[in-house]
Amino acid sequence: MTETFEEMLEELRGIVRRLEDGETSLEESIAIYERGALLVKQCEDLLGTAEMKLTELGRDR
Repeated sequence: MTETFEEMLEELRGIVRRLEDGETSLEESIAIYERGALLVKQCEDLLGTAEMKLTELGRDR
């Protein structure tokens, strides 16, 4: 299933809330942190692709 940028960003916000609330175990915190790191990488990749597209469009003028 391909998630949109917005869906990944919302999941990241949820991860931050869970980590900040202090209610998760160490093991769970590590697991959700790893998921968050993956989501950050995916978001960065999407933003990089979007930036390249915008740059290309700007050159076509």
